[in-house]
Amino acid sequence: MAELKYDENGRLLFTKEMKEEGYTILAPSMAPIHFNIIKNVFIHDGYNLELVDTAGPEIAQTGLKYVHNDTCYPALLVIGQLIHALQSGKYDVNKTALMITQTGGGCRASNYIFLLRKALKKAGFPQVPVISLSMGMEKNPGFSLTIPLIRRFVAGLVYGDVLMLLSNQTKAYEVNRGESMRLVESWIKRLTDDFAKGESYRPKEIDKYLDKICESFSKIKLNKTPKVKVGVVGEIYVKYARLGNNDLERFLAEQNCEVNLPGIMGFALFKVDNRLEDIKLYGGSKAKFQVCSILFNYLVKLEAMMIKQTKKYGFTPPGKYSHIKKLVKPVIGYGSKMGEGWLLTAEMLELAETGYENIVCTQPFGCLPNHINGKGAVRRIKELNPKANIVTIDYDPGAPKVNQENRIKLMLAVAREELEKNNQ
Repeated sequence: MAELKYDENGRLLFTKEMKEEGYTILAPSMAPIHFNIIKNVFIHDGYNLELVDTAGPEIAQTGLKYVHNDTCYPALLVIGQLIHALQSGKYDVNKTALMITQTGGGCRASNYIFLLRKALKKAGFPQVPVISLSMGMEKNPGFSLTIPLIRRFVAGLVYGDVLMLLSNQTKAYEVNRGESMRLVESWIKRLTDDFAKGESYRPKEIDKYLDKICESFSKIKLNKTPKVKVGVVGEIYVKYARLGNNDLERFLAEQNCEVNLPGIMGFALFKVDNRLEDIKLYGGSKAKFQVCSILFNYLVKLEAMMIKQTKKYGFTPPGKYSHIKKLVKPVIGYGSKMGEGWLLTAEMLELAETGYENIVCTQPFGCLPNHINGKGAVRRIKELNPKANIVTIDYDPGAPKVNQENRIKLMLAVAREELEKNNQ
């Protein structure tokens, strides 16, 4: 066990010795395709990272034991999941660290890391350090986001978005069941191997690989019978994580639907764009503005590649950020940017515009930004697009799964009636 070191504020640090000793770093899973690629990026950089993807009622109960029940639902689940893992006996708790994202915005998610540290002490694990995955909010001697690591990380988001999009647009119609997800797994392995060789993360390489990925999915044999198309939006964790939304994607697949989850790249662009807007409105560091501008333009360049290659092979491409931003202007202001902010509203508008007008808006109970930009925007969205068929679902430890699924089934009943009418 490495010597424990603390900063001037008493925060336990993740040290170089801990990295060298091969400390297991546990991180909560969210979007499985993206996170499995990114996990391998960190492993290639020398971090012994492992994703925690346990599910079941005991996770929320563990969270409730160590976090106040008024804390937002994703925090309960993530903290419950990590402490449950430490209590499982699977890991040497004297050689284990935790990693969690920290955005730094006004959303309660920025406080997860402090809640987690408090919960660790309460659960009897004060020796377990917590690493902040953020752009410099907290520093640890044994962890740093280098430029090559950031570039591979961003490439992982691009590949994750495209693989998620392609698999969702094929697996609902595939003739040979499971073919789409087998192809996803093969691409994750190939990309991992190439990252380890120092390949596949530069823009020209990404463009080339996206072309190959899209071509491979275009060869899957499909039976394109008309199906209800459902878009899923909401708070980022509940939107993607099966633990957070009671395995919503699986449920919609069982209801014979094609599912569309807008990608994480849109959220990344939104977060960087917010930094630029803040500096434009209120002033700030010119150096920070330059760095954010470079990053934003880089992300836009990658987004253009994703759109180009998916369209080339006949798939519905991801929404263009600049277009999505224009769509939301008549509905809500750009100043609404806590949590998912106006992007959540914009994603619903874009989904309805592109044929995914049946929408499940996933909301952690008590998440004020989500309710304003999600539930609060539904009436206006329907005024702009009468075809929009939206159901808002609250997720909470006390929310019965059967009630959630019954409300979604009512939305799907309306969707099926509309589908039959259009196919007559």
